[in-house]
Amino acid sequence: MDRPCLARPWRWFSLFLLLSLGLPAAAQGDAQAFVGARLLPITGPPIDDGVLLVRNGRIDAIGPRAGLSLPAGVPVVDLRGKTLMPGLVDTHSHVGGGWGADGSAPIQPDVRMLDAVNCRDSGLQRAQAGGITTLNVMSGSGHLMGGQTIYLKNRDATSIEALAYRFPDGSAMGGMKMANGTNSHRELPFPQTRGKSAALVREAFVAALEYRRKLEAAGGDVSKLPARELDQEGLLELIDGKRIVHHHTHRHDDVLTVLRLAEEFKLRVVLHHVSEAWKVADEIVAAKIPCSLIVIDTPGGKLEAAEFDASSAAELERRGAPELVAFHTDDWITDSRLFLRSAALAVRAGLSRETALAGLTINPARMLDLADRVGSLEVGKHADFIVLSGDPLSVYTRVEQTWVEGQKVFDQQDERDRRWAEGGWGAGQPRVQAVCCLGDGEDPR
Repeated sequence: MDRPCLARPWRWFSLFLLLSLGLPAAAQGDAQAFVGARLLPITGPPIDDGVLLVRNGRIDAIGPRAGLSLPAGVPVVDLRGKTLMPGLVDTHSHVGGGWGADGSAPIQPDVRMLDAVNCRDSGLQRAQAGGITTLNVMSGSGHLMGGQTIYLKNRDATSIEALAYRFPDGSAMGGMKMANGTNSHRELPFPQTRGKSAALVREAFVAALEYRRKLEAAGGDVSKLPARELDQEGLLELIDGKRIVHHHTHRHDDVLTVLRLAEEFKLRVVLHHVSEAWKVADEIVAAKIPCSLIVIDTPGGKLEAAEFDASSAAELERRGAPELVAFHTDDWITDSRLFLRSAALAVRAGLSRETALAGLTINPARMLDLADRVGSLEVGKHADFIVLSGDPLSVYTRVEQTWVEGQKVFDQQDERDRRWAEGGWGAGQPRVQAVCCLGDGEDPR
C-alpha cells in the first residue's frame, strides 16, 4: 500500500553509491543508530546521552548509551548536544491545497479529501521543516459537515495513496470534519441560526439510522435493498465509531451543543479550536471529550474567538485530564514551521511541560487512532522523529532534521531543505520555471 518515494533522487543516489562501494547491505539498509542526543520518549522520562536504534523503519531499541550495546557494523549518527523527540502530529491542517465540500448543501459526508489533496503541494515540505510527520488534512469549516478528512504520513511521495494511513480494511484512514457557529451560516440551503444548524445535523443522523433500518430489513435480499447512498454510508461510519468527528467549535454554547449531539448519537468526537474551553472545562472533562486547541499569539479574526484564552489547556490539566489536551496548526493560521511554539505558549499560560510535549505527540496520535504507530519513542513504533538544536519549548531552538519511518525527509544542512525552513528565492514554489534565464532551473525540493 505505502510505496517508497522517489521525490528526492539525490538521497537515493547517495544510498546507491554507498552500496556500490561494497559496504555491508544489512548494516546500510536495515539498521541505523542515533547516539548521544537527549531523548524525549514522551511516554517515559528523558534519557540523557541516549541511543535510538532504528531497523526497517521501526524503533528497534531505545535507552541510555551506557546500557545499550549496538549490533556490529551498524551505521552511527552522532547527535551529541542535540535533542531527539517523536515527530509532531498535527490534528488539524489544510496543507495540500485541497478543498472538499461545495455550496450545494450544508451536510456532505460523502466528500473525501482523498480526492482533493495535492501530495506535491509545498505545504507538506513546510510541515516537514516544522517537524510534523503526521497530519490530519481536512476541508474548511464553512459546512456543518464538510466531508471525510485524511490522515497522512508526511513522507515524500508522488501519489496521495502513498501518504495515506490505512484502516484495517485497507481504505484510506480519516475522520469527518464538522463545524458549528457562524462559519456555516450562509444563504439557503445553509442555515442562518445556531438552532437550525443543530436541527439539520440531528435530522441527518436520524435519516442515517432509518437507512440502516432499511438495510437490515432487507435481510440480505438484494431485491429489497434500498438504493445505495454514499452520504448515508458516511454518516453510519460515524455512528459506528469507525470515523472520529473532528468538530470545529469556538464559543462555549457551541461546545455544549457538540457534547449534546455526541451523547445523543454516541459519536466519537474531538473538539477543535475550542477558544472558550476555559469556560466549560468541567463539562468537557466530564464528557471525556478530547480537545485539539489552537494557541495563537495574535488574537483577532472572528468574534467567536474574541474570548480565546491560552490557559484553556491548563484548565483541562488542572481538572485531572491532561490526556485531553492536544494542539494543531490550522495551517496557515499557524504556520506549520512554528508548531512547537503552540506548546510553548500554552506553557507560558500555565500548562505543564510534560502535557505540552504530549500535546504535540502522543495525545494527538490518540485523537487520530494512531497511538499504536506514532506519537512516542517506543520499541515497535514507526521511526518518526525529529532532531532539534535545543529544548523543544525554546524560541531559539530549530528543527534540524525530520525522519519518517527511518528515512530523512528534512535536513537543515541541505540547501534545498533549508529553503523550506527559511524562505529565499523559489521557496514555496512547487517548481521553478524551466527556462534558461532564471538560474539553473533546479527544483527547490
